[in-house]
Amino acid sequence: MAATVLRAAARSLRPPSGFPGTWTQIKDTHQRASLLSFWELIPVRAEPQRKKKRVDPKKDQAAKDRLKKRIRKLEKASQELIPIEDFITPLKFLDKSRQRPQVELPFEESERRALLLKKWSLYKQQEHEMERDAIRAMLEAQQEALQELRLESPELYSEAIKRDTSLFPFEREGPHYTPPISNYQPPEGKYNDITKVYTQVEFKR
Repeated sequence: MAATVLRAAARSLRPPSGFPGTWTQIKDTHQRASLLSFWELIPVRAEPQRKKKRVDPKKDQAAKDRLKKRIRKLEKASQELIPIEDFITPLKFLDKSRQRPQVELPFEESERRALLLKKWSLYKQQEHEMERDAIRAMLEAQQEALQELRLESPELYSEAIKRDTSLFPFEREGPHYTPPISNYQPPEGKYNDITKVYTQVEFKR
């Protein structure tokens, strides 16, 4: 209601202009203190329109050409190879000060170790010879049995020398120190993942 009264009072105080239906704009708005002249502050405080900058078509085309040239250069560049960290020895391990000093053993200890190494070599040699003799004996017995089977029945001999496809792949599980626990979930433990992540940028041609 108060706003309607203010608008009616403002219309009655505004001086008419030379054109019907229009009103003159008072320039000295900074000297007027009346609340009825608030509509005159809007056009005076408006920011003037900025002029549009003219873009030189040659400069614009040159910038586009430079951008295309840079893109072609990136496309021709080879992709960054991901290093295999397992094959790279860290520099801190190459420090000579980290090498262990060579321990000089007494004469009795060096002789004891040399004698123990000779005994171990002799034991492994005897074990190898026993395995070789056992395999040779089994092969000779197998060939003798096949020759006898061939004389008795050629059909059974042909079936015996066929390759058994169920032998491979060969899977064998050795003995365990303790019996396995059913439904056992081993703990994963706590660890900090420091694996580096490499991103390959692919350029579409």
